[in-house]
Amino acid sequence: RFYDKVLSLHEDSATPVSNPLLAFTLIKRLQSDWRNVVHSLEASENIRALKDGYEKVEQDLPAFEDVEGAARALMRLQDVYMLNVKGLARGVFQRVAGSAVTDLYSPRRLFSLTADDCFQVGKVAYDMGDYYHAIPWLEEAVSLFRGSYGEWKTEDEASLEDALDHLAFAYFQAGNVSCALSLSREFLLYSPDNKRMARNVLKYEKLLAESPNQVVAEAVIQRPNVPHLQTRDTYEGLCQTLGSQPIHYQIPSLYCSYETNSSPYLLLQPIRKEVIHLEPYVVLYHDFVSDMEAQKIRGLAEPWLQRSVVASGEKQLPVEYRISKSAWLKDTVDPLLVNLDHRIGALTGLDVQPPYAEYLQVVNYGIGGHYEPHFDHATSPTSPLYRMKSGNRVATFMIYLSSVEAGGATAFIYANFSVPVVKNAALFWWNLHRSGEGDGDTLHAGCPVLVGDKWVANKWIHEYGQEFRRPCSSSPK
Repeated sequence: RFYDKVLSLHEDSATPVSNPLLAFTLIKRLQSDWRNVVHSLEASENIRALKDGYEKVEQDLPAFEDVEGAARALMRLQDVYMLNVKGLARGVFQRVAGSAVTDLYSPRRLFSLTADDCFQVGKVAYDMGDYYHAIPWLEEAVSLFRGSYGEWKTEDEASLEDALDHLAFAYFQAGNVSCALSLSREFLLYSPDNKRMARNVLKYEKLLAESPNQVVAEAVIQRPNVPHLQTRDTYEGLCQTLGSQPIHYQIPSLYCSYETNSSPYLLLQPIRKEVIHLEPYVVLYHDFVSDMEAQKIRGLAEPWLQRSVVASGEKQLPVEYRISKSAWLKDTVDPLLVNLDHRIGALTGLDVQPPYAEYLQVVNYGIGGHYEPHFDHATSPTSPLYRMKSGNRVATFMIYLSSVEAGGATAFIYANFSVPVVKNAALFWWNLHRSGEGDGDTLHAGCPVLVGDKWVANKWIHEYGQEFRRPCSSSPK
């Protein structure tokens, strides 16, 4: 039965899993479901062969931290895109605001989560003390477990009792004692000998007797605090609505043109340029790379991908607000990268050779991959960016190497606009004013990938080497 279940969910391994629900359950299936089957009583008749086969591949399977990361990614998508947990459990991606329901994405094949899947997501939140996310996922787990009570599956980690136990305590922690009490009583129907739960019931009854108004009053659970809280609403709004994009055609100063930048390199094949914004100056160059080039760059980077880090003081650390994998490619790796540098240099008029620019950074954003609001330029004199001894990052050139089915836009927070992923196009902006001061309006974010596999390549160009290419202004401003 488990094999049939795996077979029905299996997709062609040549293409990445784009549906985040499918990706989460694939990781969970390889990490815990399979292990539970191998170590179950049902497997005991053929136990040796089964365990030997499992142990051979065990080190190549996802670890618990992968399941945890995928569960957190689902919660991140739930937050940023205001997704309904009940809908997600049924396999639909719906934003619910009041009575309005919007379909954000319609999968080609509907895929629903099991009670155990929902329990695992809820438990990851529960273990972090995040009851805001734990409660809706555990509610869904309880509801699904109730519907299939008595049909226990070998691969499941949890049962209805586990879900009731966790949900009751989550409600108690959130201040809703009456819910905690009724769930605990339901638990005792299935497991009447559990002394801990019996003590909890007495405790909750006593609390309610002391303050009967608790029966009516339900505490409103606050969403956990996150970095950049003051920009969170703007950031999430831009991710959901793609900012002011739809009215750009009404602004006469924003235009499209064929760009050669007076470079002989681009005379016969000018690049299609779209001015997106003036302050900060942001342009999109359409079809900057070909499909073949994009594919080759991804292929060169793939073996070297590692968890992305950010500059924190004088160190580089992996953090929760940047979830992606990245690799650095020197131009000596392949002649294609030399050609790419020539093209970027011709188009921007800047010197993009090291040490005046960094090597190409290729980034892959997987399930719920994102990068919360940040600056590309250094904002502290102790930043590791200055180790190159070539000044601050004056400009960013970012190439989209893939398309994304939903989500993944680049949002400029203070400038209040966002740019969707346009496959093979490149986004360019100046990080510094001509005075060398950082441009605060370039605070930007990579919105979480809702469905798909997002690849970008970044070329960061530094101040030194550009003195005569982008000279200082005579005005101190």
